[in-house]
Amino acid sequence: MKSARQQAIIELLIQHHSQTTEMLSARLNVSKETIRRDLTELQAHGKVLRSYGRAKYIRRDDRDSGDPFHTRVKSHYAHKVDIAKEALSWIDEKMIIALDASSTCWYLARQLPDINIKVFTNSHPICLELGKRENIQIISSGGLLMRKYGCYVNPALVSQIKSLEIDLFVFSCEGIDKNGVLWESNVHNADFKSLILKRSHQSLLLSDKSKFNRSSEINIGHLSDVTHMISDIGFEDVD
Repeated sequence: MKSARQQAIIELLIQHHSQTTEMLSARLNVSKETIRRDLTELQAHGKVLRSYGRAKYIRRDDRDSGDPFHTRVKSHYAHKVDIAKEALSWIDEKMIIALDASSTCWYLARQLPDINIKVFTNSHPICLELGKRENIQIISSGGLLMRKYGCYVNPALVSQIKSLEIDLFVFSCEGIDKNGVLWESNVHNADFKSLILKRSHQSLLLSDKSKFNRSSEINIGHLSDVTHMISDIGFEDVD
């Protein structure tokens, strides 16, 4: 019965693109708590994405199902600001750090002191934010600007970073499943994150509680690849 109901949920999401918990509850004549449990299981198996009380089906032929930057920057913003503040203690003068195009790293960029560091990023909003500082050197990945995500896509990224010794990569992700796999929702950000994660000396994962027990479309690594994680549900070393 549960499998049939979950298949019905998927069919409704395919048909209507997205649905709220209330809509699914009414259409299938079950409680909202039952729908939430079903969506949690479907999300854990990488079949749906949930945000703002809605769920949508992940289409495997469309590896571009993530939310736009302007939407993400408003989601759990208070938690992201606090997480970003904690990350500041990892950053010292003369470091070369890399920041991804996540909204959490944008909040970190807004709080960065104007110190002598180099910042490598694929984020257009972060470049704009750090452009206001005099002492921070900005190295943009460049390439084609994907406006939806506020990120640059550069096919020459591998060659570009050969000359960079990245001391610290600070990033977020779409989800962390129960097995510790890190997931991203679009290939543009995923390629940057997976590559820099392998090339940096240390890495710092910033994750609010909404990211846990979630999977998405593209595997970018594992918690075992990460030096440390900062979260709003406590701190833990990932060694």
